[in-house]
Amino acid sequence: MHVFKTLALAVSVVTIALLYGCTKTEEPESTSTNDVSPSGDVHMHDAGSTHADHDDADGDDVAKNGGGHAHDEVSLGSITIDDMEVELAQGHGAVEAGKEGHLVVKLPYSDSGATTIRAWIGGEDRTMSMVGLGTYAPSHDDYDVHAIAPNPLPVDAQWWIEIEKPEGTKSVGSTPVRTDLEG
Repeated sequence: MHVFKTLALAVSVVTIALLYGCTKTEEPESTSTNDVSPSGDVHMHDAGSTHADHDDADGDDVAKNGGGHAHDEVSLGSITIDDMEVELAQGHGAVEAGKEGHLVVKLPYSDSGATTIRAWIGGEDRTMSMVGLGTYAPSHDDYDVHAIAPNPLPVDAQWWIEIEKPEGTKSVGSTPVRTDLEG
């Protein structure tokens, strides 16, 4: 019973931290999505959560000014995952041990969010990594993924991206995280 209470407390703390960083859209029917890493960590994020409701660098409400990603995003370039050229960008500044990272994933095709995107920071085996489930952003036709970096952060940490197409095929690729950005 003590383990259950400890796990429930940990999930609550992670949920509060993630909700503090993101706001919900005006879709009342949005539900929470959970993703569990092999290490047993649970990452919870509102399925309808986007970054269109945040203020931009000038303090203007982005949702009122045409929408969009409000965070400073740095392109990580394109990587090839199987036969797909996938564009990536990192938001929220530098990836830091124990902190939330933000990855934007742009697929080479549009399927209105039918693809499932998962990402984590660390190694391919997901050890000590929290897996984030992507949220489709229709205004940009891309996916926002939030993941907590492991602590300590491995020296050779990568963003690992798993793409699961609607028919069930999965592809995985990676790119180095940026730890040299200002937050």
